[in-house]
Amino acid sequence: MEKLNLAVQIGKLHLKNPIMPASGAFGFEMESIFDFNKLGAVVPKSITKYPRGGNATPRVCEVNGGMINSIGIQSKGLPYYVEHIIPAYKKYDTPLIASISADSVDEYAEMSEIIGNTEGVLGIELNISCPNLKGDGKAFGMDANISYELVKKVKGVTEQPIITKLTPNVTSIQEIARACEEAGSDGLNVANTLLAMAIDIHTKEPKIGNVLGGISGPAVKPIIVRMIYQVSQVCSIPIVGCGGVMNADDAIEMILAGATAVQVGTASFINPMAMIEIIEGIEAYMKKYEVKDINDIVGKVSTPSELATCQA
Repeated sequence: MEKLNLAVQIGKLHLKNPIMPASGAFGFEMESIFDFNKLGAVVPKSITKYPRGGNATPRVCEVNGGMINSIGIQSKGLPYYVEHIIPAYKKYDTPLIASISADSVDEYAEMSEIIGNTEGVLGIELNISCPNLKGDGKAFGMDANISYELVKKVKGVTEQPIITKLTPNVTSIQEIARACEEAGSDGLNVANTLLAMAIDIHTKEPKIGNVLGGISGPAVKPIIVRMIYQVSQVCSIPIVGCGGVMNADDAIEMILAGATAVQVGTASFINPMAMIEIIEGIEAYMKKYEVKDINDIVGKVSTPSELATCQA
């Protein structure tokens, strides 16, 4: 069999394979464990304009099928990120996607313009799942009109490929996805964590200092697979699947549902080699089923209507 092609494209962003870390679940601590050059992209933790201490502790708790976290985007601020974090990744040939979080539409645009013109950054992930502090406190990504305005404004200040990270905590993720595509987003991340809560029955207190947090891990994967499929039915831009990927089978499931690339988060806390093993597992799957190009199976799930057509 000829050489396998695992390379994928998100706008003008070229990835050697579809696997990358989820923001907040990756850092230089892993540098001694595996070669970052083997990843499709690197995505450091989301950055904010100003330094931020993060939420009250405890910030993480384990639950059946995953974990709840409420870190609060602890950050040293944009200047530190530009001066220290981005340059540290220049020794790798894997593209760096900068994930940013902001308090207003204008601040997203301001940060995107600065980061977009910083050497070493090849893509920007807009984390629009955080609260709009100048609005009514809802996440930017919960409102289609605000999501459109935000992406449109960012696209006006940078030529970098933009991946908009959607929140799953909405009635119709398709509506938000369409708005982001219409505004010019080059890709969509489906999706951030699902809002959750856990209570210690002995102390009668929340297990998370911020009371509520986001659940990640294998329990959420079927929900995310559903959302990837739904978004792929109404949008034509690439989707980055994110949520509950623990192994190669999970990643392939998301690709079949419509994801061009896949992010890995919680799995890396359990097994730091998870991303490398997932890449190897995808290669094994492609060899087994004689798939020469990973792009050939993106969105190729056979739904009942399609099966009926094939059988007719």
